[in-house]
Amino acid sequence: MAPKKSLELIKYNKGKKMVDTTLAMNEGIKPNRLFVLSCVALCVTAMTFAIRAGMLNDLGTEFSLTKAQLGWTASMAFFGFPAATIIGGLIYNAIGPRLIMIVAFLGHLLGLGLTIFAGGFMGLMISTFFVGFANGAVEAACNPMIANMYRENKTTMLNKFHVWFPGGIVVGSLAALAVKKLFGAGGNPTWQLEIAVMLIPTLIYGYMIFTTKFPDVQHDKTDLTDTGKNLKALISPLFIFMCVLMTITATTELGTQQWVGSLLESSGANPLIILAIVTGLMAVGRYFAGPLVHALNPIGVLLFSAVVTTLGVFLLSMATGPMTYVAAIVFAIGVCYFWPTMIGFIGEYMPQTGALGMSIIGGVGMMGLAMWQPVIGGWIDSETEKAQAAGVVGDAVQLAAGQATLGKILLFPIVLVLAYGLLFALRKKFISHGASHA
Repeated sequence: MAPKKSLELIKYNKGKKMVDTTLAMNEGIKPNRLFVLSCVALCVTAMTFAIRAGMLNDLGTEFSLTKAQLGWTASMAFFGFPAATIIGGLIYNAIGPRLIMIVAFLGHLLGLGLTIFAGGFMGLMISTFFVGFANGAVEAACNPMIANMYRENKTTMLNKFHVWFPGGIVVGSLAALAVKKLFGAGGNPTWQLEIAVMLIPTLIYGYMIFTTKFPDVQHDKTDLTDTGKNLKALISPLFIFMCVLMTITATTELGTQQWVGSLLESSGANPLIILAIVTGLMAVGRYFAGPLVHALNPIGVLLFSAVVTTLGVFLLSMATGPMTYVAAIVFAIGVCYFWPTMIGFIGEYMPQTGALGMSIIGGVGMMGLAMWQPVIGGWIDSETEKAQAAGVVGDAVQLAAGQATLGKILLFPIVLVLAYGLLFALRKKFISHGASHA
């Protein structure tokens, strides 16, 4: 059994000097208010994901887009995200979280506004990039800020913060469902109203940015906030290997959820309810994740997640009717710990990378997801053509195409099972002496 140790206690040995990763608190800072601000902002990023996932078909109908074009549109958010996290990670130590959060707020306003008034494929591409950039800026600012504010319970608060990604997806899914029910009578398109709903929490966290004092990181310097030393720590075979796995992990979790509406619309189950079930279970799991993650080896948690996710995707690829909800529950249990455990792995085993390492691993994941989105869209188009050529008609075409596409997506978690299994077997060779788990 690995020894228990919270991330806030991690130190690494630099010669004879032990360097604490915690930054000093600034006078007049209200951590709880900043935490609430961060959660509202993360909720907005999650709502953009949920609502766009639910309205992909509406956008395709409105602008006569193919599934591949919809994939390119969705992928722009996942290109914008890593661009922001990489830039934000590099400049965080120099400018602090406040300016990065202002960029996030302006990016959300601009991206959502341009989406509402988009006139076609190119307009959607540009607006989605701005939304994705804003989402990445939120993560780049809030993750290190929360870690630095809550010195005594850093891990717990980071887990509670990340609850609001799946939690925000639940909020977004239910909000979209309500808008469709209230204003979608007779098949009227409601996607512009669904986008407009997200402006409400955006304005709330924007107001909080300009009425709240932020930490001044320029006055809190340690070796772990030295960007040059953080960059050197990134040049590691272990970090590079984890980045490769993160591209597959992010695609397995978020890629499947992004297309759930298109893939399962004809299965007899409501796609938005499926999305709410998955993300609701993820929120609960992450809220109570702290004791579990620290009691078990993080690599073991990742391996467990990969195995259960493989089963979940397999069940989704063949389930119809009520069984689709059962398959979604299995999938949710599998992907629940993927994202926070990958980020936690970097913090636990590679603390020398600092806030930059956590930003880079998240950005790389989104970049991989961006590259796979149009591929998944192309798979759907191809499988749709095959089903039609085989004489399948009506809703059965979409169901056949969706299940066949999920069968291809199944390759991602299978690869993760093999990779995490290998990492688990060789963990004592790869894990540095500075890790908190053996």
